[in-house]
Amino acid sequence: MQHTHDTTPVQPSESDDQITVVTRDAGAGRVVLEIGGEVDMLTSPQLRTAALAALADDPRVVVLALDSVSFLGTSGLAVLIEVREAAQQAGVDLRLACTGRRVLRPLSIAGLIPMFDVRDTVEDALA
Repeated sequence: MQHTHDTTPVQPSESDDQITVVTRDAGAGRVVLEIGGEVDMLTSPQLRTAALAALADDPRVVVLALDSVSFLGTSGLAVLIEVREAAQQAGVDLRLACTGRRVLRPLSIAGLIPMFDVRDTVEDALA
């Protein structure tokens, strides 16, 4: 039995939901959440639950890997803001890893890019 990575998939609550969230322990107090699919009003609660659970484990750094996100709606943006605020209150460094237009464009249109530490890759975000 290997314990190198703790992966905890969050499954959609309904068949129409299209999101995956896998939590991975990257060592040295760093946690990566690999997020894929659509982050909308139906699926954003799963992202919220997984991200806040990761913060509850008292990590030093949490990385939200968003390159596999195919859609980021306003409810997803609201969750990112909530998670950012929770991370700040907990003294956790929250970083976003993404280069995809499907994530960066909504963040940019909403004027949220300056609020987040956005890196090109998970490796950069973990450094």
